[in-house]
Amino acid sequence: MNTRMTAAAALLLALPLTALADKEEKMSPLDHTVESLAGEKVDLSEYKGKVVLMVNVASQCGATPQYGPLQELYEKHKDEGLVVIGFPCNQFGSQEPGSSQQIAEFCESRYQVDFPMMAKVEVNGADASPVYKALTEQAADGGPVRWNFEKFLVGRDGTVVERFRTGTQPTDKEFVSAVKAELEKK
Repeated sequence: MNTRMTAAAALLLALPLTALADKEEKMSPLDHTVESLAGEKVDLSEYKGKVVLMVNVASQCGATPQYGPLQELYEKHKDEGLVVIGFPCNQFGSQEPGSSQQIAEFCESRYQVDFPMMAKVEVNGADASPVYKALTEQAADGGPVRWNFEKFLVGRDGTVVERFRTGTQPTDKEFVSAVKAELEKK
């Protein structure tokens, strides 16, 4: 009887260590290298220590006008450590069909976007970008991205703090408050 209790106790004690090991193995969304629209390699770990807003974007979507307030938010808070990163994606209604050059020209001419824009990626499925795999696995409300312009807020420590669906505007009080709260953390 004593041997059974000892084995059971050892098993129970090992469980929290296993859970801890699983947590340590999860990579931050910032532990990846991606390609920019210009074709350059971007090591996202350069953004550790900043508050990062990662957004899957599309040029021909009803939510495309969110580029404007995202750019305004970036301009207003970049000196405080905010970085907005756009990840074009054509998985939803084929609303981002253009080439990297076409996407860059659209963003610059229509919305004067100067926050970092990455090359087109997939955000769901077997071919999903490792960045988006990390984002969707680590967000409190995990699961696949539902549509364009989902916004993932990543804290200065590289962890996913909050996820905002397409319907949340970059000007919404709740959204702006969450960004500001992260910026206040040093």
